Amino acid sequence: MRIGIDVGGTHTDAVVMRGNTVLATFKALTSEDVKAGIVEALDAVMERATVNSADVTAVMIGTTQFTNAVIERRELSKTAIIRACLPTGTGIPPMCDWPRDIAKELGTSQYSILGGHIFDGTEIHPLDEEEIRRVVTDIRDRGIRALAIAAAFSPMDPSHELRIADIARELIPDANITLSHEIGRLGIIERENAALLNAALGELATRVVDSMTAALTERHINCPFFISQNDGTLMAADFIARYPALTFASGPTNSLRGAAALSGIDDAIVVDIGGTTSDVGVLAGGFPRESNSYVDVGGVRTNFRMPDIMAVGLGGGSLVSEDGSQIGPQSVGHRLVTEGLVFGGRQLTTTDIIVADGLQDIGSPDHVKHLSPELIEAATQTIHRIVDEAIDKMRPSDEPVPIILVGGGSILISRNLSTASEIICPEHAEVANAVGAAIAPAGGEVESIVSYSKISRDEAIAAAIKEAEDKAVAAGADPGNLRVLDIEENPMSYMADNAVKLRVKVVGDLVHGDGS
Repeated sequence: MRIGIDVGGTHTDAVVMRGNTVLATFKALTSEDVKAGIVEALDAVMERATVNSADVTAVMIGTTQFTNAVIERRELSKTAIIRACLPTGTGIPPMCDWPRDIAKELGTSQYSILGGHIFDGTEIHPLDEEEIRRVVTDIRDRGIRALAIAAAFSPMDPSHELRIADIARELIPDANITLSHEIGRLGIIERENAALLNAALGELATRVVDSMTAALTERHINCPFFISQNDGTLMAADFIARYPALTFASGPTNSLRGAAALSGIDDAIVVDIGGTTSDVGVLAGGFPRESNSYVDVGGVRTNFRMPDIMAVGLGGGSLVSEDGSQIGPQSVGHRLVTEGLVFGGRQLTTTDIIVADGLQDIGSPDHVKHLSPELIEAATQTIHRIVDEAIDKMRPSDEPVPIILVGGGSILISRNLSTASEIICPEHAEVANAVGAAIAPAGGEVESIVSYSKISRDEAIAAAIKEAEDKAVAAGADPGNLRVLDIEENPMSYMADNAVKLRVKVVGDLVHGDGS
């Protein structure tokens, strides 16, 4: 049996699953102490499913802690960046476009050195190892232990990043080092930014993993546990300690994967309505459609593999104007149970509207009897208009599409949507994110630029698949059931030699926790 837990900003959700069958669910407000919240979720959901710790084969956890740390500018380590790009690559210095507050948190230890490659693997300049030693010594003398290393076109040839890392570990044995080619895609600025954020989160990641391990140990659950990544796959606990930034946006991804599992539909638009926001994403083959553009994380431009998600300010706690024409983006969030009208509070929320309309029996309906039919109708129309507009921006064509509603706020949708060919709200929709965590596979992805003039297409794809398979196994996948999820080829028309940007994604079931 698997246990899936998703720790969100408003709620912590949990499920026990046997295969694809949900045995029990749990939903509670997220506590300040994440460990205590996980223990509470484990106790509640295992009791409801009448299972004991020995029955659990794997635990999957989704968390927003690392995203929140970046957004809130907290628990970030001082971090140095070494960029290998000289004598070229001087036009845009590291962190030049970062918000001032987060740049201050990481510090100003930035170094550009000789090295890097061009797209075909040709060296820009050989490394100067004495230069590297001088730079690393300076970093050590500053007391910095978090280090990001980025070299021009390192996804094509990572040798320079690897050699710099070897020297850094020699001089700073306890350094927390992130290599950009291991975490970001092509494009040195965004890949460098991704590496910096990951390195800055290293100490926090260790504490989080230790806390989660302690929570499981406290309940005598001795099975492996995994963390949700932002591409719909999982990584083992030791993997997250190295790559915490890969959890960014894993919450919406879990919801999309859970929606597919609960509905049995692999191609649709998913609307995940929470307490504060609604996330709208596209399912393609059971996995989220990934963004092709750069992704902003806390004001920092990155090129992580991220789901293509549109967030709108609509949730169960969203504030409603006096005439119902304006909803959100302000929200009472997790304070709904104290500030919403039906709970004896003084704020008019979307939850109050649906209770007043007789659609839900939540709190004390007597507290909203005074709301006029005109206000209720106007607010209901506004709710559906907001969702329709978001779907319209995300759907691949003008044709109506299947819509899957999930999240605790899915009860807000009570009418047809003009963009929908059908609306599905599956059983257990309120905990779809936890389901998504529980059923996720492990995965690996490779992106590179190859020349089909120098290597055959079949050879290039085979090599990329092998590298992606190795990454999937490192993340916890069973080598015996790996499968290629996606192969993407984009000709690089501005480059010679028949150059193609090749991306391959491989997934596989976990070595542990097969759902039995």
